[in-house]
Amino acid sequence: MTREGAEATRRTFLSGFIPERELPLLEGPPAEAGWDDVDAEGGPYPRLSAEFWTSKQRQASNLHEISYRACYKPQLPRHFIERLTKPGERVYDPFSGRGTTALEAALLGRRVAANDVNPLARMLAEPRLRPPEPAAVQARLGEIPTSGAAEVGADGLDLSMFFHADTEAEIRGLRQWFLDRDAAGELDDLDTWIRMVATNRLTGHSPGFFSVYTLPPNQALSADKQRQINAQRGQTPPYRDTHQLILKKTKQLLKGLEAAQRKHLRFAAQDARFLTGDARETGTLMDGCMSLTVTSPPFLDVVDYAGDNWLRCWFTGLDAETIGRGISTPRTVEAWSGTMAAVFAELHRLTRKGGFVAFEVGEVRRGKLRLDEVVLPLGLRAGFKAHGILVNRQAFTKTAHIWGVGNNDKGTNSNRVVLFERR
Repeated sequence: MTREGAEATRRTFLSGFIPERELPLLEGPPAEAGWDDVDAEGGPYPRLSAEFWTSKQRQASNLHEISYRACYKPQLPRHFIERLTKPGERVYDPFSGRGTTALEAALLGRRVAANDVNPLARMLAEPRLRPPEPAAVQARLGEIPTSGAAEVGADGLDLSMFFHADTEAEIRGLRQWFLDRDAAGELDDLDTWIRMVATNRLTGHSPGFFSVYTLPPNQALSADKQRQINAQRGQTPPYRDTHQLILKKTKQLLKGLEAAQRKHLRFAAQDARFLTGDARETGTLMDGCMSLTVTSPPFLDVVDYAGDNWLRCWFTGLDAETIGRGISTPRTVEAWSGTMAAVFAELHRLTRKGGFVAFEVGEVRRGKLRLDEVVLPLGLRAGFKAHGILVNRQAFTKTAHIWGVGNNDKGTNSNRVVLFERR
């Protein structure tokens, strides 16, 4: 095929990802879409910029509403799952975070696999494949004792800047219940669901969380930083009824969940694979078992994943320092590229012939570094064919404003997805 012919083929393929049309659609993109090219490994690859998905394009399932910093919208994986897989095929995410890709794939009737070096990821994702009935959650909560206020702080950990003493007593009661049940081998689906919801409700910026007002989205600041916020706002932690908040959040997560979606979730849960480890070494997964990977890796040194989750780790009995060492992100492009090159080699092993990888990155360092241009040659060297890059244009987000992150400043404000195919 001539260079011009190959270019036309790739552009035709990318145009099929324009939203709001029949799927798949192989015709030209709308006039407002923008094209340019990225040179990599001796050839130009097309980059298409358009609005592919927005929060209003589809109403995502309420089951996704579990806070986890640096996660993408469910519309992103759905966009590729719908176009590149069939029901029953397996979809994978090696950097799964809160499990957006896995959950969206399950809701769409696909089989799922997910990996994350942070064990919190599995605790937040896996229970949502087995959603309980609210009445069962309420009954189980009635069995969980609350600690007495005199026991608060018995381990020497001062949490008074976050929680009212009676609230903290209830939190400690929940924590001890889960730890004891886990140690006895009695932790069941109801327990893991309640633990997931409680972990999500620990700290936040509204009365729906257990804590006094703190920065969203549900990441705990240091004790000293929280004391500063309390002093600045003149606030003291009010009492929160943790059991009632868990039940309320459960009902919110399950609202609108359709019978067909529950059926799909049960199907996915039967052989779902949730791994906790290095994305470069997933030897328990078979060669060629994935039809599609949709993922977003850590972006250099932008986010302190470990620091955000220290309180969650305490609550779930995890070692935050050990986890922090394992998930620290590279601080140079060269180191990051080396890590991602090894990830691509593993993805090449896992992807079936004719399968795809949608690798989402963004801009960092005030927009000067476009990571799609770094990722493209890495996938090519691993043996993938590249169709090009899709750049989703999106408006500035409320969450980014709250965190004080400017557009293309410290964070990222566009989804840059490099699309590969296993030859």
